[in-house]
Amino acid sequence: MMKQRQIFLAAALAGTLWAAGLAYAQAAPEAGTAVHLTVTAEPKHGNDVPVIQKNEVMVYEGKDRDQVVDWIPAQGDHSAQEVFILLDDSSSTDLGSQLDDIRKFIDGLPPATLVGVAYMRNGTAQIAQNPSSDHAAAAKALRLPQGIAGANASPYFSLSDLAKRWPESSARHSVLMVSDGIDRYYGTGDLQDPYVDAAVDDCVRKDIVVSAIYEPGAGHFGHSYWQSYWGQLYLAQVADRTGGEAYYIGMTGAPVAFAPYLQDLNRRWQHQYLLSFIPKAEKKSGWRNVRLSTEVPNVDLVSAGKVYVNATEH
Repeated sequence: MMKQRQIFLAAALAGTLWAAGLAYAQAAPEAGTAVHLTVTAEPKHGNDVPVIQKNEVMVYEGKDRDQVVDWIPAQGDHSAQEVFILLDDSSSTDLGSQLDDIRKFIDGLPPATLVGVAYMRNGTAQIAQNPSSDHAAAAKALRLPQGIAGANASPYFSLSDLAKRWPESSARHSVLMVSDGIDRYYGTGDLQDPYVDAAVDDCVRKDIVVSAIYEPGAGHFGHSYWQSYWGQLYLAQVADRTGGEAYYIGMTGAPVAFAPYLQDLNRRWQHQYLLSFIPKAEKKSGWRNVRLSTEVPNVDLVSAGKVYVNATEH
């Protein structure tokens, strides 16, 4: 507990560029009011993504079908997006060879996409650049990681910190998380990491879609198959449960290049929809498991698999 209190104290003292008055938690919707989800249309085969109409989308809670209110392509007037590049400061300095790929990725994003940069350190998200339409400024904020093993107690503390302090807006919210995924605070060896679960919940509450690229950390963990195996599983959990994508190579070495992953991520963002639906009424507040489906061939609808809804007041 002492260690955790120290981490939380560091989070409280960490300097960021966001004013404290802008940090707030998103209020959960009540049953009977619309719930919003960012959904990615992903082809099952090939690269062609069919257009999907509102009447072709189905949302289920168990066997019950919910009412779809809106299904809007994230294009044109609805293409606004805020992206954070979240880099692990305990990554090996070999990450430096990938920074140019990340800079080119940032530079190629649409003007409607605001880009921010943050570093995971000591359980907090250290903001180097707030989300901005000045993509050159965001690219300039990229730097080499500290490369010190243990510089990040848990990457999932940092992800939670970012999610909780991210001001709400009508734009899509996306994170590209670059880390080895190893939770040095909790340890490894099972799929019940409470800090992974907490980070997922914090992101899903605010409809933040997280994608991740595996990058080895500094020190012994950077070449430990056992540790990197679990780290990659944790990253995959976070991405899958928030509606994102995890990119990794399955071994302990670093990717040859980030460019193919970043190109795929950009394509995914170009095929997203803004979904609004009415959850069924319940007497108690809580998480609702939801399932999306469509009869349109050769496409999967990818999103978070749950939403939090407050009970309806009578």
